[in-house]
Amino acid sequence: MKKKYIVTTIVTAVFLLGVSLFAWLKPADAFSLSERRSLEQFPEISFDSIISGSFMKDFEDYTLDQFPLRDEFRKIKAFVAMNFFGAKENNGIYVYDGYVSKTEYPLDEESVVKAGDKLEYVYNEYLKDTETKNYLAIIPDKNCFLADKGGVLSIDYEEMISLIRENTGFLEYIDITENLSIDDFYKTDTHWKQENIVDVAQVLCNGMGTSSTQQYTEKTLDKEFYGVYYGQSALPLESETIKYLTNEAIENCVVYDYQNGKETSVYDLEKGMGKDPYELFLSGPISLISIENKNAKTDKELIIFRDSFGSSIAPLLIDGYKKITLVDIRYIHPNFLGQYIEFNNQDVLFLYSTSVLNNSETIK
Repeated sequence: MKKKYIVTTIVTAVFLLGVSLFAWLKPADAFSLSERRSLEQFPEISFDSIISGSFMKDFEDYTLDQFPLRDEFRKIKAFVAMNFFGAKENNGIYVYDGYVSKTEYPLDEESVVKAGDKLEYVYNEYLKDTETKNYLAIIPDKNCFLADKGGVLSIDYEEMISLIRENTGFLEYIDITENLSIDDFYKTDTHWKQENIVDVAQVLCNGMGTSSTQQYTEKTLDKEFYGVYYGQSALPLESETIKYLTNEAIENCVVYDYQNGKETSVYDLEKGMGKDPYELFLSGPISLISIENKNAKTDKELIIFRDSFGSSIAPLLIDGYKKITLVDIRYIHPNFLGQYIEFNNQDVLFLYSTSVLNNSETIK
């Protein structure tokens, strides 16, 4: 018995020593591909940081992020929590009927009101007293269709939409919520599937007095897709595929990326093969990008103030416009827009997801 105790002690000590040495000797990882976020680096040591206690807090965050085999331990923790202890969620991530989502609760009324204030600033600065026609559409996140069934708390979406509408009375509201269901979203990601939202594009076009085509060729990206929740959940989920819709008009479009000062394309296949394949759509999070339709049969132009959902629906609106400009004021301050856009006689659509409105500090 004593011998067994000694062996166990030695094995445990060797294991702990090995893990400690590995932790100290291995180079710090800069980025987690599975979680799609930057990892904490070794904090700067200074007299002030030690006295204030910030060094120890930052060091604790650093050790948690850089712990050896961190992803493997995360997978074990998530699997045990969800399958053995019956937890409905793990770190805010839950699964129901194969769909993964992150809880969005409670409703932050102050954030929604501030979002309305920020949209009003854009309206007053550029759109008021012009010939623009101004619209608002809200994209409900996956929890709208999933949370009740999954037994987790969620915001009151009707209340949120009512609140943002009350604070954006200067915009004409286009309701797209009735055209969406959980089937329209990726199982492991936040975003909607482009091939499933042709009807949503039609509703938007109808609401803005234009039309959109229904004629597309469906293509599939030659890369497995693991959405943002795949890594965050740390669960053994199946991969998905990204499909995208194209036609002659889309393929002939001239796309200009103002943020990086270069021409690109509606579907960026290089980005599609990268760490986040959803960036296939208009190259991902770009602050300012324009699409010129060389096949246009109209002189109408559209400006979309949007978040990441706008990247995949904008191509489906091309048929109704000569030019579409997409603006993401999470990455560019509205004060700079006058340098790039002349606001006059365009359709202007504010298209935002409920998750952005409920966390509007991301909007400049």
